[in-house]
Amino acid sequence: MPQAFYILFGAVFTCLVSVASGRLLLQKLGVRLYKQEELPFALLCGSALLSSLVFLLAAAQLLYKGVLLAAGAAILLLAWKRRAFRSEAPSLSPLPRGLLWIYTPLALLFGVFAFVHAMAPETSPDGTTYHLGLVARYYRERGFSFLTTHMYANLTQGIEMLFLYAYAFGRHSAAALVHFCFLLALPLLMVNHARRNRFGPAGLGAAFLVGMSPVVTLDGASAYNDVAVAAVMFGVFALAGIWDETRSNRLLPVLGLLAGFSFGSKYTAFPALLYALGFLFWRRRGAAWRPALTVLAAATVMIAPWLIKNSIVVANPVSPFFNRVFENPYVNVSFEQEYSQSMRNYPGLKSHWEIPLEVTIRGHVLNGVLGPVFLLAPLSALALRSSAGRRLVAAGICFGAVYAANIGTRFLIPSLPYVALAMALVFSRLRGVLPVIVLVHAISAWPPVLKKYCAPYAWRLDEFRLRAALRLEPEADFLSRKWPSYAVARMIEHSMPPDASVLTFIQTGEAYTARNIVVAYQSAFGNELGGILWTPLVPDYQPVRRVEFAFPRQPLLGIRLRQTSAGTPDHWTVNEVRLGDAGKELPRAPDWRLRAWPNPWGVQSAFDNACVTRWSSWRPANPDMFISVEFPAPRNVESVVVETSTDVAATRMELDGLTAPEQWLRLVIQPKETQLPPPLGLRREATQLIKEKGIGYLLVHENDLGSADFAQKQDLWGIALVGESHGYRLYRIQ
Repeated sequence: MPQAFYILFGAVFTCLVSVASGRLLLQKLGVRLYKQEELPFALLCGSALLSSLVFLLAAAQLLYKGVLLAAGAAILLLAWKRRAFRSEAPSLSPLPRGLLWIYTPLALLFGVFAFVHAMAPETSPDGTTYHLGLVARYYRERGFSFLTTHMYANLTQGIEMLFLYAYAFGRHSAAALVHFCFLLALPLLMVNHARRNRFGPAGLGAAFLVGMSPVVTLDGASAYNDVAVAAVMFGVFALAGIWDETRSNRLLPVLGLLAGFSFGSKYTAFPALLYALGFLFWRRRGAAWRPALTVLAAATVMIAPWLIKNSIVVANPVSPFFNRVFENPYVNVSFEQEYSQSMRNYPGLKSHWEIPLEVTIRGHVLNGVLGPVFLLAPLSALALRSSAGRRLVAAGICFGAVYAANIGTRFLIPSLPYVALAMALVFSRLRGVLPVIVLVHAISAWPPVLKKYCAPYAWRLDEFRLRAALRLEPEADFLSRKWPSYAVARMIEHSMPPDASVLTFIQTGEAYTARNIVVAYQSAFGNELGGILWTPLVPDYQPVRRVEFAFPRQPLLGIRLRQTSAGTPDHWTVNEVRLGDAGKELPRAPDWRLRAWPNPWGVQSAFDNACVTRWSSWRPANPDMFISVEFPAPRNVESVVVETSTDVAATRMELDGLTAPEQWLRLVIQPKETQLPPPLGLRREATQLIKEKGIGYLLVHENDLGSADFAQKQDLWGIALVGESHGYRLYRIQ
């Protein structure tokens, strides 16, 4: 059958099963809503349930197409038998027909454009790397594995579980179409909320401001999760208002379910739960404890599985963050700090004062634009004069409070509905102004117009991909023409055996290859491999600094190196520790007890006799750091030599000796430092050590450090070029 059929089936089946699950839940709880509210809330609630089901199947290694199909069919059959799709609910007040005549053509234009983009082969940067890369991996492996080399696998992935369900039937584009369903649901939720609160015309205008925003349209038509998360969070906001109006405790489990699903879909959506609990205490004060516990219990059901999974796999429930609290060998503290810093300061942004213009008009540095109309967002403060406006502003502040953690344009999407609704409330007071603003926004957001004022490389819809969507142009041909990472992924696929792994320094299209790709920055293991490979290229990393501690020969139970510097940004690193007696190095023995803090897991690198490895603290040096060796019985020792590098010249060391159990004696305060010549043969040593660690290939981009060195000195590295595409070279380690 045509590929387009499978794509549509995967997406439609996923959404139908979600809606059916949600209708069954709402029916079981006896939740009463207006007719127009039932479908979007059923989608949100059912998505949470289906996501949890897929999680359980993945945990049980049962991700087979037949299992997923049978589960979905059973849910649909149960919903049909229980008549869950029937509704006798009353309708909300109608919207003005004049506005519908104005807005409906706009909805069709933008909706069809976004639908076609979603159905076309996936080319989004994050969608083709980790969002669908992980989805594809889980499906290939029939579930979760102990994946410790991919930081994005540690994030909550509630929406990706829905993608996984659709992927089983329609692959990449089916997943993107599932996200497109949330792009439709979010404006509908906004309109329904406004109609329930008697400002329907303003809500309709606000829904179009959000739905036609360029970054929202593109994000929602791609295999991302921002629009879906925004829809779920808005469901929390709207449901809290419905509970306040009806005081029906039947709504509380649903409120908790959606609040927990928000966090279970994206860490930065945790304000949804805070908002739900805070709203209850604000409206009920002392009587809120029991409702709050109900909400919290339901939320925990959605949150706990992800925390438990991370605790088991990477020893940190909220990995890749808070690694100082949950110390583990999989994510380095320094990486977490550097990553967080980079998300707060995008390269190319000269000042945070540039953010308003960057997110509304330019769109290159922060990846996408909201549209020029949102330069009027400060006027939303005028909505504070009404109770509805105050709730909207409060929710916008609450849900937007985490924006500073990542200043990319799309991270404004969760707060955008509240800003738009507040703006619409203000503009609706002036007769005829809001429709004009919506029309101006539509014109400015239309792709041919958008490209005239935004940055040339801003992330945006660029063309109507109908032939590609219908697969009249073969998917491989389209991707080869439009997305260079696809060609790189296929090169990897065809040039490497199925069980091989490749090390690279930047992400590539892992969604389109079944080979294992280890990205150097995504894990402590990747950091270690990157450091090994860079040591021959960076003189400052090489062990040319010799620090010798000499003292009278004496029997010791162990020695301890202590780092004594403070206030330096340098990490403390040690390439090698050598113990001496009678002018000879003591041979390392298996019964030596090696310890270090921090990073106790990497201490063996300081005792492996390899010039290209080194133990690192992976955080700025401070006086409580140490490396120690303890012997099972006293050994005569007269010297300790530390070989380290010049990039940590600000660090200082002292030496202690263990003279009796738990009795450390300071042996040397001021060691002697000398300079060593650079070791020979580092290139071959590096690649061979990487190969021993399970990496058989290197993928090097022309802009990577040492790219020319790899190309020109393949014999010295012990590598052979096996493929080249779009500035990437694939080398096999011989």
